Amino acid sequence: MYIPTYQDMLDAHARIKPHIRRTPIRTSDYLNELTGAELFFKCENFQEPGAFKVRGATNAVFGLDDEQAKKGVATHSSGNHASCLSYAAMLRGIPCNVVMPRTAPQAKKDTVRRYGGKITECEPSTSSREETFAKVQAETGGDFVHPYNDPRVIAGQGTCSKELIEQVDGLDYVVAPIGGGGMISGTCLTLSNAAPETRIIAAEPEQADDAYRSFKAGYIIADDAPKTIADGLLVPLKDLTWHFVSNHVSDIFTASDPEIIEAMKIIWKHLRVVMEPSSAVPLATILKNPDTFKGKRVGIIITGGNVDLDKLPWLNT
Repeated sequence: MYIPTYQDMLDAHARIKPHIRRTPIRTSDYLNELTGAELFFKCENFQEPGAFKVRGATNAVFGLDDEQAKKGVATHSSGNHASCLSYAAMLRGIPCNVVMPRTAPQAKKDTVRRYGGKITECEPSTSSREETFAKVQAETGGDFVHPYNDPRVIAGQGTCSKELIEQVDGLDYVVAPIGGGGMISGTCLTLSNAAPETRIIAAEPEQADDAYRSFKAGYIIADDAPKTIADGLLVPLKDLTWHFVSNHVSDIFTASDPEIIEAMKIIWKHLRVVMEPSSAVPLATILKNPDTFKGKRVGIIITGGNVDLDKLPWLNT
């Protein structure tokens, strides 16, 4: 298992810089008053494909040698990684094959196809996803770019926190969502080297809390098919992401689906940015644990903004 280094992250940033956006930081007086903290939102939903995963995907695609690039790339993803890998492949002019759960939001499927990705659908479980992918990769020969358990992807995701600490000084905490752990691992990679005094908190849905249970148990606990409105956080930790979570994350906080929906509404209304349910989990956990964050400077990574506007979670509650 190759563990990416801080230099890998720096190299990744140089490689992807021409192809990604340096996303802005947003603040809100209302949210600061509500939480008693100073909140700084890193808006990765403003990336062209609408999510932070363009960083890791672009690093992987543009790191391929010309011979492998001809065969393209392949992956399995509930949505944002699929979109971002398709986008990066389009920029380089190579094929991209994606396995997606049939239940993935239509908006995310549409984005993949818009960027030229070819979708094969599977059942909404980790086992079905991996079995279907094995068949697709055998047929295409594309380079497997794992959504999160890939050193190239983690190094790419780490560039988000590099920008964050360049844009905001003196952060006490950085809070980001956790599913498979790609963003959190990248955050750990960067901050443990560049800002070791900043504590890292992972935020997870209660209804898909395998990372929380793993963290408390000291070993990976994987759920096969959890159900939560935070559809981007349904996958379990793997060995590489577990390395970073177990060594560098200070704590994992959870929030219920109703709490996530409420946080999503608050951000839409008061920060005035469109973001998906998975991205609302950090604020939901901050609102739930006010004593931890009161009086602190807190960076929050808004991981994505790809939502199906016809199926907003509060329309069904």
